[in-house]
Amino acid sequence: MATAQPSLRAMMQQGDEPIFAPLVLNPLMAKLAEQAGFRALYLGGGSMGYLKTGTEANLSLTEMVQAGVEVRAASTLPLILDGACGWGDPMHMHHTIHMAEAAGFAAIEVEDQLLPKRAHHHIGIEHIVPLELMLAKVRECLAARRSREFLIIARTNAARGEGLDEALQRGEAMHKAGADVLLVLPGKPDHIRIIAERLPPPLMFMMSGGRLTSSGLTMREWGDLGYRLFVDASTPFMAMHHALRQCYAALAQGEADPLIGADTRDEQRVVHATIGLDAMLAIEKRTVER
Repeated sequence: MATAQPSLRAMMQQGDEPIFAPLVLNPLMAKLAEQAGFRALYLGGGSMGYLKTGTEANLSLTEMVQAGVEVRAASTLPLILDGACGWGDPMHMHHTIHMAEAAGFAAIEVEDQLLPKRAHHHIGIEHIVPLELMLAKVRECLAARRSREFLIIARTNAARGEGLDEALQRGEAMHKAGADVLLVLPGKPDHIRIIAERLPPPLMFMMSGGRLTSSGLTMREWGDLGYRLFVDASTPFMAMHHALRQCYAALAQGEADPLIGADTRDEQRVVHATIGLDAMLAIEKRTVER
Protein backbone atom coordinates (compact mmCIF):
# COMPACT_ATOMS: atom_id res chain seq x y z
CA MET A 1 0.00 0.00 0.00
CA ALA A 2 1.36 3.43 -0.97
CA THR A 3 2.27 5.78 1.86
CA ALA A 4 0.14 8.93 1.95
CA GLN A 5 2.02 12.09 1.01
CA PRO A 6 2.14 14.82 3.67
CA SER A 7 0.31 17.98 2.69
CA LEU A 8 2.26 20.92 1.34
CA ARG A 9 1.26 22.90 4.43
CA ALA A 10 2.73 20.20 6.70
CA MET A 11 5.90 19.98 4.63
CA MET A 12 6.45 23.74 4.88
CA GLN A 13 6.11 23.59 8.66
CA GLN A 14 8.63 20.79 9.05
CA GLY A 15 12.40 21.08 9.02
CA ASP A 16 14.69 24.07 8.74
CA GLU A 17 14.94 24.33 4.96
CA PRO A 18 12.34 25.56 2.47
CA ILE A 19 10.51 23.24 0.08
CA PHE A 20 11.86 23.53 -3.47
CA ALA A 21 9.28 22.90 -6.23
CA PRO A 22 10.66 22.86 -9.80
CA LEU A 23 8.65 23.54 -12.93
CA VAL A 24 6.84 20.61 -14.54
CA LEU A 25 4.55 20.83 -17.56
CA ASN A 26 3.62 17.21 -18.24
CA PRO A 27 3.73 13.73 -16.71
CA LEU A 28 7.24 12.90 -17.97
CA MET A 29 8.71 16.03 -16.40
CA ALA A 30 6.90 15.20 -13.16
CA LYS A 31 8.38 11.68 -13.13
CA LEU A 32 11.88 12.98 -13.76
CA ALA A 33 11.58 15.65 -11.07
CA GLU A 34 10.30 13.09 -8.57
CA GLN A 35 13.14 10.71 -9.41
CA ALA A 36 15.61 13.55 -8.87
CA GLY A 37 14.40 13.78 -5.28
CA PHE A 38 12.09 16.81 -5.28
CA ARG A 39 9.20 16.74 -2.80
CA ALA A 40 6.82 19.16 -4.55
CA LEU A 41 6.15 20.38 -8.09
CA TYR A 42 5.10 23.63 -9.78
CA LEU A 43 2.89 23.92 -12.87
CA GLY A 44 3.94 27.31 -14.24
CA GLY A 45 1.84 29.43 -16.55
CA GLY A 46 4.66 31.35 -18.18
CA SER A 47 6.45 28.25 -19.42
CA MET A 48 3.18 26.52 -20.29
CA GLY A 49 2.33 29.51 -22.46
CA TYR A 50 5.70 29.17 -24.19
CA LEU A 51 5.14 25.43 -24.67
CA LYS A 52 1.93 26.23 -26.53
CA THR A 53 3.78 28.92 -28.54
CA GLY A 54 1.86 31.70 -26.86
CA THR A 55 2.09 33.36 -23.49
CA GLU A 56 0.50 32.86 -20.09
CA ALA A 57 -2.04 35.48 -21.12
CA ASN A 58 -3.45 33.03 -23.70
CA LEU A 59 -4.02 30.12 -21.31
CA SER A 60 -7.41 29.06 -19.98
CA LEU A 61 -8.28 27.57 -16.61
CA THR A 62 -9.38 24.38 -18.38
CA GLU A 63 -5.99 23.96 -20.07
CA MET A 64 -4.08 24.33 -16.81
CA VAL A 65 -6.42 22.05 -14.87
CA GLN A 66 -6.16 19.37 -17.56
CA ALA A 67 -2.37 19.59 -17.41
CA GLY A 68 -2.60 19.27 -13.63
CA VAL A 69 -4.77 16.16 -13.85
CA GLU A 70 -2.21 14.53 -16.16
CA VAL A 71 0.70 15.43 -13.88
CA ARG A 72 -1.17 14.19 -10.81
CA ALA A 73 -1.89 10.90 -12.59
CA ALA A 74 1.86 10.37 -12.90
CA SER A 75 3.02 11.70 -9.52
CA THR A 76 1.54 12.01 -6.05
CA LEU A 77 3.84 14.88 -5.07
CA PRO A 78 2.08 18.10 -4.02
CA LEU A 79 1.50 20.21 -7.13
CA ILE A 80 1.25 24.01 -7.08
CA LEU A 81 -0.87 25.73 -9.73
CA ASP A 82 0.23 29.03 -11.17
CA GLY A 83 -3.27 30.48 -11.22
CA ALA A 84 -2.25 33.75 -12.88
CA CYS A 85 -5.01 36.27 -12.05
CA GLY A 86 -7.50 33.56 -11.13
CA TRP A 87 -9.29 33.77 -14.49
CA GLY A 88 -11.80 36.32 -13.32
CA ASP A 89 -13.24 38.64 -10.70
CA PRO A 90 -13.94 37.69 -7.08
CA MET A 91 -17.07 35.75 -8.04
CA HIS A 92 -15.09 33.68 -10.56
CA MET A 93 -12.60 32.63 -7.87
CA HIS A 94 -15.07 30.06 -6.57
CA HIS A 95 -15.10 28.18 -9.88
CA THR A 96 -11.31 28.48 -10.17
CA ILE A 97 -10.70 27.13 -6.66
CA HIS A 98 -13.20 24.30 -7.02
CA MET A 99 -11.60 23.21 -10.31
CA ALA A 100 -8.10 23.38 -8.85
CA GLU A 101 -9.04 21.38 -5.76
CA ALA A 102 -10.94 18.80 -7.82
CA ALA A 103 -7.87 18.34 -10.02
CA GLY A 104 -5.77 17.54 -6.94
CA PHE A 105 -3.61 20.63 -6.71
CA ALA A 106 -2.09 21.38 -3.30
CA ALA A 107 -2.03 25.15 -3.75
CA ILE A 108 -2.86 27.97 -6.13
CA GLU A 109 -0.91 31.15 -6.73
CA VAL A 110 -3.05 34.20 -7.61
CA GLU A 111 -1.54 37.54 -8.59
CA ASP A 112 -2.67 41.15 -8.71
CA GLN A 113 -2.45 41.83 -12.45
CA LEU A 114 -5.02 43.10 -14.93
CA LEU A 115 -7.45 40.78 -16.70
CA PRO A 116 -7.28 39.86 -19.49
CA LYS A 117 -3.58 39.46 -18.78
CA ARG A 118 -1.19 41.08 -21.23
CA ALA A 119 1.91 39.71 -22.94
CA HIS A 120 3.81 42.81 -21.76
CA HIS A 121 4.26 41.03 -18.42
CA HIS A 122 6.97 38.95 -20.14
CA ILE A 123 9.10 42.02 -20.79
CA GLY A 124 8.76 43.43 -17.29
CA ILE A 125 5.80 45.78 -17.80
CA GLU A 126 3.20 45.18 -15.10
CA HIS A 127 -0.47 46.20 -15.01
CA ILE A 128 -1.48 46.11 -11.35
CA VAL A 129 -5.13 46.03 -10.26
CA PRO A 130 -6.42 48.09 -7.32
CA LEU A 131 -5.53 46.58 -3.96
CA GLU A 132 -9.15 46.27 -2.84
CA LEU A 133 -9.94 44.11 -5.87
CA MET A 134 -7.01 41.82 -5.11
CA LEU A 135 -8.04 41.55 -1.45
CA ALA A 136 -11.57 40.62 -2.50
CA LYS A 137 -10.11 37.85 -4.68
CA VAL A 138 -8.03 36.52 -1.79
CA ARG A 139 -11.04 36.48 0.54
CA GLU A 140 -13.20 34.68 -2.02
CA CYS A 141 -10.45 32.12 -2.67
CA LEU A 142 -10.46 31.35 1.04
CA ALA A 143 -14.25 31.19 1.18
CA ALA A 144 -14.36 28.84 -1.80
CA ARG A 145 -11.83 26.22 -0.74
CA ARG A 146 -13.18 23.02 0.74
CA SER A 147 -10.03 22.00 2.59
CA ARG A 148 -7.70 24.10 4.71
CA GLU A 149 -4.84 21.99 3.36
CA PHE A 150 -5.33 23.69 -0.02
CA LEU A 151 -3.07 26.74 0.18
CA ILE A 152 -3.85 30.19 -1.18
CA ILE A 153 -0.67 31.92 -2.32
CA ALA A 154 -1.16 35.66 -2.87
CA ARG A 155 1.31 37.29 -5.24
CA THR A 156 2.14 40.89 -6.05
CA ASN A 157 4.41 42.19 -8.79
CA ALA A 158 4.08 45.77 -7.58
CA ALA A 159 7.74 46.22 -6.61
CA ARG A 160 8.76 46.11 -10.26
CA GLY A 161 6.70 49.09 -11.30
CA GLU A 162 5.08 50.77 -8.30
CA GLY A 163 8.00 50.42 -5.90
CA LEU A 164 8.86 48.33 -2.86
CA ASP A 165 6.71 50.30 -0.42
CA GLU A 166 3.61 49.59 -2.48
CA ALA A 167 4.54 45.91 -2.73
CA LEU A 168 5.04 45.67 1.04
CA GLN A 169 1.72 47.39 1.71
CA ARG A 170 0.00 44.92 -0.59
CA GLY A 171 1.77 41.96 0.99
CA GLU A 172 0.74 43.02 4.48
CA ALA A 173 -2.86 43.59 3.39
CA MET A 174 -3.03 40.21 1.64
CA HIS A 175 -1.71 38.52 4.78
CA LYS A 176 -4.38 40.24 6.87
CA ALA A 177 -6.98 39.10 4.33
CA GLY A 178 -5.99 35.53 5.15
CA ALA A 179 -3.53 34.43 2.43
CA ASP A 180 -1.62 31.33 3.54
CA VAL A 181 1.60 32.25 1.72
CA LEU A 182 2.90 35.53 0.30
CA LEU A 183 4.86 35.86 -2.95
CA VAL A 184 6.19 39.41 -3.18
CA LEU A 185 8.43 39.58 -6.24
CA PRO A 186 11.45 41.79 -5.51
CA GLY A 187 12.27 44.62 -7.87
CA LYS A 188 15.95 44.45 -6.90
CA PRO A 189 18.14 41.83 -5.15
CA ASP A 190 18.38 43.92 -1.97
CA HIS A 191 14.57 43.81 -1.66
CA ILE A 192 14.71 40.12 -0.70
CA ARG A 193 15.85 40.72 2.89
CA ILE A 194 13.63 43.76 3.32
CA ILE A 195 10.58 41.73 2.28
CA ALA A 196 11.49 39.06 4.83
CA GLU A 197 12.00 41.64 7.58
CA ARG A 198 8.72 43.43 6.92
CA LEU A 199 6.32 40.61 6.10
CA PRO A 200 5.28 37.54 8.10
CA PRO A 201 6.17 34.00 7.01
CA PRO A 202 5.62 31.79 5.23
CA LEU A 203 7.03 33.52 2.17
CA MET A 204 7.54 32.13 -1.31
CA PHE A 205 10.46 32.97 -3.60
CA MET A 206 10.52 32.53 -7.37
CA MET A 207 13.97 31.92 -8.76
CA SER A 208 15.27 31.68 -12.32
CA GLY A 209 18.25 30.09 -13.95
CA GLY A 210 18.55 27.53 -11.16
CA ARG A 211 20.16 30.09 -8.84
CA LEU A 212 18.85 31.56 -5.60
CA THR A 213 20.69 34.86 -6.31
CA SER A 214 24.22 35.82 -5.43
CA SER A 215 23.35 36.37 -1.78
CA GLY A 216 25.50 33.49 -0.61
CA LEU A 217 22.75 32.30 1.74
CA THR A 218 22.24 28.61 2.39
CA MET A 219 18.79 27.08 2.07
CA ARG A 220 18.57 26.94 5.85
CA GLU A 221 19.38 30.65 6.09
CA TRP A 222 16.67 31.39 3.53
CA GLY A 223 14.32 29.39 5.71
CA ASP A 224 15.36 31.35 8.79
CA LEU A 225 14.39 34.54 6.93
CA GLY A 226 10.87 33.19 6.51
CA TYR A 227 11.07 31.86 2.95
CA ARG A 228 9.44 28.42 3.18
CA LEU A 229 8.70 27.72 -0.48
CA PHE A 230 10.89 28.09 -3.57
CA VAL A 231 9.85 27.55 -7.16
CA ASP A 232 11.88 27.62 -10.35
CA ALA A 233 9.36 28.52 -13.02
CA SER A 234 11.56 28.47 -16.10
CA THR A 235 14.88 26.57 -15.99
CA PRO A 236 13.55 23.09 -16.92
CA PHE A 237 11.62 24.53 -19.87
CA MET A 238 14.66 26.50 -21.09
CA ALA A 239 16.82 23.38 -20.84
CA MET A 240 14.24 21.39 -22.82
CA HIS A 241 13.93 24.11 -25.48
CA HIS A 242 17.71 24.32 -25.81
CA ALA A 243 18.14 20.55 -26.18
CA LEU A 244 15.30 20.22 -28.71
CA ARG A 245 16.59 23.15 -30.76
CA GLN A 246 20.01 21.54 -30.96
CA CYS A 247 18.54 18.13 -31.77
CA TYR A 248 16.35 19.36 -34.63
CA ALA A 249 19.20 21.41 -36.08
CA ALA A 250 21.49 18.38 -35.97
CA LEU A 251 18.87 16.16 -37.62
CA ALA A 252 18.22 18.71 -40.35
CA GLN A 253 21.92 19.01 -41.08
CA GLY A 254 22.50 15.26 -41.06
CA GLU A 255 24.94 15.44 -38.17
CA ALA A 256 26.03 12.19 -36.55
CA ASP A 257 25.14 13.16 -33.00
CA PRO A 258 21.60 14.60 -32.80
CA LEU A 259 21.30 13.39 -29.19
CA ILE A 260 24.29 15.54 -28.21
CA GLY A 261 26.41 12.80 -26.69
CA ALA A 262 23.68 10.35 -25.68
CA ASP A 263 23.13 6.94 -27.26
CA THR A 264 19.63 6.33 -28.61
CA ARG A 265 19.29 2.79 -27.29
CA ASP A 266 20.74 3.66 -23.90
CA GLU A 267 18.42 6.64 -23.59
CA GLN A 268 15.43 4.52 -24.56
CA ARG A 269 16.26 2.15 -21.71
CA VAL A 270 16.30 5.15 -19.36
CA VAL A 271 12.94 6.28 -20.76
CA HIS A 272 11.52 2.82 -20.09
CA ALA A 273 12.73 3.03 -16.50
CA THR A 274 11.28 6.52 -16.09
CA ILE A 275 7.81 5.52 -17.24
CA GLY A 276 7.84 2.22 -15.31
CA LEU A 277 7.63 -0.10 -18.32
CA ASP A 278 8.62 -3.18 -16.28
CA ALA A 279 5.57 -2.75 -14.05
CA MET A 280 3.31 -2.51 -17.11
CA LEU A 281 4.87 -5.66 -18.59
CA ALA A 282 4.40 -7.48 -15.30
CA ILE A 283 0.67 -6.71 -15.35
CA GLU A 284 0.36 -8.03 -18.88
CA LYS A 285 2.29 -11.21 -18.01
CA ARG A 286 -0.10 -12.07 -15.17
CA THR A 287 -3.23 -11.17 -17.15
CA VAL A 288 -3.26 -11.13 -20.96
CA GLU A 289 0.17 -12.52 -21.93
CA ARG A 290 0.08 -15.90 -20.18
